[in-house]
Amino acid sequence: MSMALQTHDLVRNFGGFVATNQVSLSIAQGARHALIGPNGAGKTTLINLLTGLLEPTSGRVALLGQDVTRMPQHERCRRGLVRTFQINQLFMDMTVLESVALAVSERSGLGTHWWKPMASHGEVADEAAAILAQLKLLPDAYATTRSLAYGRQRLIEIALALALRPKVLLLDEPAAGVPTGESRELFETIAQLPREVTILLIEHDMNLVFRFAERISVLVSGALLVEDTPEAIADHPRVKEVYLGDAHV
Repeated sequence: MSMALQTHDLVRNFGGFVATNQVSLSIAQGARHALIGPNGAGKTTLINLLTGLLEPTSGRVALLGQDVTRMPQHERCRRGLVRTFQINQLFMDMTVLESVALAVSERSGLGTHWWKPMASHGEVADEAAAILAQLKLLPDAYATTRSLAYGRQRLIEIALALALRPKVLLLDEPAAGVPTGESRELFETIAQLPREVTILLIEHDMNLVFRFAERISVLVSGALLVEDTPEAIADHPRVKEVYLGDAHV
């Protein structure tokens, strides 16, 4: 089985504090994989190490079989590793279509001239519209981002990530702050993304995690406690003790 993303004994220290403690992960291409754990377990630190926002103290990161441990963020992104953040980073006064077209233009090297391709290069608008259709955002194409419900805004952030044509998509708490009904719709939409996109997500809503993930890794105090199927994780006594309680379904 080909691996989309791997870590090997990954460590990150902040002074005397060990935030990531010899974490080794292997995420298969096309996987739907969740990373869970209590607050302070080191989940976001691990994502920051995967994307290059932080450099590890020791250990390695491999993307599609290539060592990217010292590779800068933009180069990892160019090679297909794309993330979203806990807090939206959106163009609030642009329409949804304009926002996604801008991301498509940036990926295509059109840069600050993105507004010209919108008018003169139909392929930019066509690709942006196709991404919106994929995420069921096409009815909102001409609405400004700030006018939409928060759950729709979270989908726009995923649309911006898809505009970069990711091979591996890292979702950092995509349902954070989203009302329950909207979060279910959000995850249903994410689940329908093509298998060409490998997904690793951090999420605290265990109902959503257990419906979406095929494999789950549990971090505790910066270390990997266990990785297994959702069914095995739900029944794991140590996971229940340190994290799940009665949250699993």
